[in-house]
Amino acid sequence: MDRNHTPIKKRFYLHPYALAGMVPFVFFLVFYFYPLSGIFMRSFFPQGKMNFGFIDQVLGSARMMKVIWFTFWQAGLSTLLTFVCALPCAYVLSRYRFRGKRALKTLASIPFVLPAVVVAAAFQACFGNEGAFWGIKIKHPLILILLAHVFYNFSVMLRIISGFWSSLQGEIKEAAMVLGATPFQVFFHITLPLLKPAITAACVLVFIFCFSSFGIILILGGPSYSTIEAEIYRQAAHLFNLPLASFLSLIQIGFTFCLMWVYTSFTRKAAMFVPDAERTNLKQPKFFWEKMMTAGVTLFIVGLCVLPLLALVVKSLTHKGGVSLTFYRALFENTSDSIFYIPPFHAIKFSLLFGVSALCIALFTGICAALFIRYCDRKFNNRWTAFFDPIFMLPLATSAVTLGFGIIITLDKPPLNLRTSIFLIPIAHALVGFPFVVRAILPALRSIPDNLTDAAAMLGASPFNIFRHIDLPLFSKALVAGAIFAFTISLGEFGATIFTARPETPTIPVAIYRFLGQPGAMNYGQAMAISTILMLITAIGFVVIETFRKESSEGF
Repeated sequence: MDRNHTPIKKRFYLHPYALAGMVPFVFFLVFYFYPLSGIFMRSFFPQGKMNFGFIDQVLGSARMMKVIWFTFWQAGLSTLLTFVCALPCAYVLSRYRFRGKRALKTLASIPFVLPAVVVAAAFQACFGNEGAFWGIKIKHPLILILLAHVFYNFSVMLRIISGFWSSLQGEIKEAAMVLGATPFQVFFHITLPLLKPAITAACVLVFIFCFSSFGIILILGGPSYSTIEAEIYRQAAHLFNLPLASFLSLIQIGFTFCLMWVYTSFTRKAAMFVPDAERTNLKQPKFFWEKMMTAGVTLFIVGLCVLPLLALVVKSLTHKGGVSLTFYRALFENTSDSIFYIPPFHAIKFSLLFGVSALCIALFTGICAALFIRYCDRKFNNRWTAFFDPIFMLPLATSAVTLGFGIIITLDKPPLNLRTSIFLIPIAHALVGFPFVVRAILPALRSIPDNLTDAAAMLGASPFNIFRHIDLPLFSKALVAGAIFAFTISLGEFGATIFTARPETPTIPVAIYRFLGQPGAMNYGQAMAISTILMLITAIGFVVIETFRKESSEGF
């Protein structure tokens, strides 16, 4: 046969970005789906027979229905209050350029990266029974919870809304005003509809965070105010009622998964960033009312973000009415004179060790997940992205308490007998930090023009070379953001750690919770001291990430 007419056999080729999806799939299968399925099977089939009697314990219990109602109610009210506080600030930050704006945005973002136990300790020091630091003592726990949620989630709402707002083109608004539209008409008929996807995504995300809040509810709410998350911990750890805890977890997972699907849908619709739009559209405040507005927003953000944290620092340095380092020195001492006592300073060492380990795991799996989603965007025209994107966000929609408890009771047999392994904690932390890495990297990947990588492929560049020389340099700053997020999330993770941490390997949040749960001025002072240390570590980490980012805001 003529060589020119020899049939060419097509070789099966699977893109490396598609193969990268196997990494998060295996990670999720082993450390997410398997533990959850294990706890549900042991709960629903305790003796090998189906038993759903626990449903009556929820539907027939007035207390459980009150817990479920309070969870939705406080999350909705916290989201509304956060939106009311963040929208005016987002308007000013997205419209005006003024001195100190970058530092103000960094300051506003610090609360979100703080561990929940530190936030709870700060508000307890500022307004609680041990506080009244500014002359204001709040006795009602619900008010403290709402204030702490606004403080904790304000930066999320602010960054998402201001990031999209600053990226809107000004020609449309200018054209409307030339045609006679008033500023209010422009806002309600042009700006607000364009902002709707960003506002919806921000509100949904904040609602999820408030809905699954654990450390703040546990410390500030006490036994009187319990949410689904806190009740899962109580039923699993204290009462060992696995069926009831699992059913509550199902309610939480199902609802938050639907919300996460809504969030990812709206983030795709709101992908309208314009490079350097903030620099071209911003203006200096010239009129008196503009200067007053920027000054008011600056004072509000400084007051909201600084006062509770400053109260925490002052409380840690105050002993018997004077300035002292007594509480900090006590962190290095064996105050109980017991050979089994572990100085609290060891918690800092273990937290840093676990944080670095979790960072490496979350970063590797997160990059692979982002590359796979980007491949689905291009190959299947976003048809599969709507499914996989929410799947990778599932750890955000799952109780950290449930994750930790499920890992403990399922990963206890060969070949995955990790119950006594020191690697169990960073694995759990990486699972919680994984969604933050994906959310940091994916927008940067999606912003890379398709024709850029297509041109490189046509010139003979392999997928590895495209990743190394094109994709990686273009999303490197987002990579740093994801790394810092994973590290800080690990430092402050509390829900899963309270199950997986061994007594000899405590973390900083566990140490803070133990100090706050023990009576005495020395224990409370040490809680303030170690909370201040953790606050400084996470704040420094976030300041470092801001040095690698552009001035323009980015959505979460």
